[in-house]
Amino acid sequence: MALIVQKFGGTSVADLDRIRHVAGRIARSRARGHELVVVVSAMAGETNRLLALARRAAPAPDGRETDALLATGEQVTAALTALALHAAGVAARSFLGLQVPIVTTADHGRARILRIDEDRLRRTLAAGAVAVVAGFQGVAEDGSVTTLGRGGSDTSAVALAAALGAAECEIYTDVDGIYTADPRLVPRARKRARIAYDEMLELASLGAKVLQIRSVEFARRYRVPIHVRSSFHEGEGTWVVEEDPTMEEESIAGVTYDRDQAKLTVLRVPDRPGVAATLFGTVAKAGVVVDMIIQNASADGTTDLTFTVPRGDYERARALVEATARTIGAQGVTGETDIAKVSIVGSGMRTHAGIASRMFEVLARDGINIQMISTSEIKISVVIDAKYTELAVRALHDAFVG
Repeated sequence: MALIVQKFGGTSVADLDRIRHVAGRIARSRARGHELVVVVSAMAGETNRLLALARRAAPAPDGRETDALLATGEQVTAALTALALHAAGVAARSFLGLQVPIVTTADHGRARILRIDEDRLRRTLAAGAVAVVAGFQGVAEDGSVTTLGRGGSDTSAVALAAALGAAECEIYTDVDGIYTADPRLVPRARKRARIAYDEMLELASLGAKVLQIRSVEFARRYRVPIHVRSSFHEGEGTWVVEEDPTMEEESIAGVTYDRDQAKLTVLRVPDRPGVAATLFGTVAKAGVVVDMIIQNASADGTTDLTFTVPRGDYERARALVEATARTIGAQGVTGETDIAKVSIVGSGMRTHAGIASRMFEVLARDGINIQMISTSEIKISVVIDAKYTELAVRALHDAFVG
């Protein structure tokens, strides 16, 4: 008998029929003798509905009260799942994040988990019941309800698996695993049987939507095996695990893309110490995440700085950068929103030479101009015109994955 944490996303619990379906799946796992902790998200669309209500109530809703509101979505799902399990003849008890408790920082909307007291969950399991936990939420030291940010139920599940020493964490979603590319863009994309934590971290950070980044970080840190599966059929999914030598036999694990990108260029920045720190410090203080950065120095003592930000932050970032540019004596700021980032990821890059040159050749053959390049040990990303996104992803998948 194994202790397993199962997480069901919003599409898996979208309505009562699907909740009953999930309860049946949980009941079958319980019948096989497993101890189960089940983490659930809010019903599909519910978090957006609640957030819209908050914004109608107050143009700039308070973070603490917004978290208290948003957490009710998972509370409803947890209670309904426990009730559906009761109807299926399975003992179950639901828990809010504060009842576990999952203790977090007080950063409302983006809280980070500090510790988990798993005693109540262990007592529930010892009594032969399934523990159903509301995902995405926790409690701050002062007793305030907190939320972990979008996709936070994945993080709740993996963190609970780590705290409980679970044999695995099953993530049930509307896809049946992790593919070498988005199957909607690349019909020949194939499902991976296994993928390394580092590869999954890169894919998640580069636009793949299957797993939330912080959940993979937790899994890697505490060596929690994740099994990404479909909640709609019983087939095997994809295991996210520690890297092993066989994973380096394939140079590329996947090709991914992110259209949620914008580019800013600060022209003729004085080339002196502290200028870049002033520029990017202003952006960081506003909570805007900077991704790729390129600096081009000239012979006249100035430099052009180009960097990317999420498209939703473009206008705000540009206003901040324009103000800072005047302060530091830069010539001006230009920007572009019609761009995309396309990336290839794979542990095999460490042992396969010529990956970058081959990637650039493939894009050049299809007339795709590269605007920016970023690399790591197992990743190469390029910024291109957004209109070439699908062509680039298909061409790179054909070249590296087949």
